[in-house]
This record gives sequence, structure tokens and C-alpha cells, in this order.
Amino acid sequence: MSQLIAFAVISLGLGYISRGSLRVPRSHGFYRFFAWECIVALFLLHMDEWFRNPSSWSQRISWFLLMFSLVLLFSGIRCLVGRGRPVQHREAEPQLFAFEKTSTLVTTGIYHYIRHPLYSSLLFLTWGIFFKAPAWPGGLLALASTLFLLATARADEAECLRFFGPAYRDYMNRTKRFVPFVF
Repeated sequence: MSQLIAFAVISLGLGYISRGSLRVPRSHGFYRFFAWECIVALFLLHMDEWFRNPSSWSQRISWFLLMFSLVLLFSGIRCLVGRGRPVQHREAEPQLFAFEKTSTLVTTGIYHYIRHPLYSSLLFLTWGIFFKAPAWPGGLLALASTLFLLATARADEAECLRFFGPAYRDYMNRTKRFVPFVF
């Protein structure tokens, strides 16, 4: 029961944060909200397993994925804020967070290798949480989160193509979505 209450409270918070995106179906933030919901559900499902059997293979995989998730998150945000030159004149796009309102296409740092380090971070977070206690209910949530993150990336790419034009198309041809040199 406490997990259900926690899910409801966290969902309300995520809904508030995502309110601009939820008003724009098919925006990247719309799909990201549902990925976040799956991640929260997965976390709450595996909460009791977080530190159980710390030397097991699944826990080791989990911790590796979780730590790598943080590296991607911090690298991605640092590049967006430092090199993307966020501006307020993109007010017509309420689905964007302030740091996403970049005026310059970022293609250096982690963005030299992958287009979506922040979504990649969520992908690694999802599977890191899954490996805390691998089982089919968590696998279904992890798969759903993965599909929502793929939809998020595709929607984001469409938005970036509209804003940055051919430069973004060239960038797409040089980089992978989530994992350098692979996918």
C-alpha cells in the first residue's frame, strides 16, 4: 500500500513538472513522462532488493549501469548548459525545460558520440534498476520504459530537425542515438 501511495505522490510531481509536455502530445516530453512513470514503478517494485546480495552478478551489472547512467546525465547536462546557450525566446515551446531551450546545436563532448545522452542515461537507469531483481514483471516495465525512451528520442529528433534544420540531419548521420558506435 505504501508503494502505491509513493507512486501516486511521485506521479503527481512528475505530472506537474511535465505539464507543458503533457499538453503537447507527440512532443518528446510527452513520451518521456511515461518513461519516467515506468522507471518509478520499476524502482518501487525493486526497492526491497536494492542492497540484497551485493556481490551477485545481477547486482554488479546493476551498479555498473546505474553509475554509467550518472556519468551520462551529468555529461549531457553540462554540455547543454555550457555549449547549447539556452535562451528564453523559445517560449513557443512550453514542452521544453529551460536547459533544453538551446540556441546552438551541441555536437561536442558526449554529444560528439551520441545524440541523446540524457535519454541514454534514463535507459541505463531503467536497466540498472531492472537488474536489482531481474524477473518478468520488472522486465515488462523496463521494456515499456525502453520503448517510451525510443519514442522520446524520435520525437526529440523531429523537433531538432524543425529547429536546427539540415545541420541536425548531418549530425544525425554522424552519431548514434544511445550507445556510441552501436545504437
